[in-house]
Amino acid sequence: VVCFSDPRTDPWPLVRSPLSVTLLFAVYLFVVALGPFYMRKRKMLKLQGLLIVYNLAMMTLSSYMFYEFLVTSILDNYSYLCQPVDYSQSELGMRMASVCWWFFFSKVIELLDTVFFILRKKQEQVTFLHVYHHGSMLFNWWSGVKYVPGGQAFFIGMLNSFVHIFMYGYYALASLGPQMHRYLWWKRYLTIMQLCQFVAIALHSSYNLFTECPFPDGFNTAVFLYSLSLIALFLHFYYRTYTRGKQ
Repeated sequence: VVCFSDPRTDPWPLVRSPLSVTLLFAVYLFVVALGPFYMRKRKMLKLQGLLIVYNLAMMTLSSYMFYEFLVTSILDNYSYLCQPVDYSQSELGMRMASVCWWFFFSKVIELLDTVFFILRKKQEQVTFLHVYHHGSMLFNWWSGVKYVPGGQAFFIGMLNSFVHIFMYGYYALASLGPQMHRYLWWKRYLTIMQLCQFVAIALHSSYNLFTECPFPDGFNTAVFLYSLSLIALFLHFYYRTYTRGKQ
């Protein structure tokens, strides 16, 4: 299957040219590299009110995207095994393309996670896993919205949005202060949920590499390999945080 730019999404913000996301990524790396030096002689910012609003807003956005992915896929009789992209101007085709764009844009907003860590002098949170995941998702979903907004890709967006409802819910509770720590015992299970998500995405994308499905193999291969990299990094994080830490 040959991939062409989708004329429906091309005029949408940040989609037409890779230059916009490349510049965004460059600014992001600049902040990651120089932010800690800027904050070195400055007091950490608490940002409690801002963090509560931000995390609740991201939780709401994730809930909206999960609903849209789920309902649109049901109404359009999407297959979980093989689903080509509906490039038509139909109402459901445009609805799926639209929520794919919102999912891509949510990855732009999520770069603020890193900015808030740096401003609060929580540099230990800005790990390779954190920067790799946030930065790479920008390009992954830019290409998804540019070329395949829908089809097999809906499963990734739907699953990730579902996980992020809980993730930003956890962050919202944590931002309320130390008195909430006793309610955050489920952090370990959140990590397990994230791992299960990547395993499910890897299985979902690899299935079509061995079957005839009119969805680009290049995208499924890229998603499969990317999922494997995240499984490896999250397993390392899980071991370091919950296994080795306990020992």
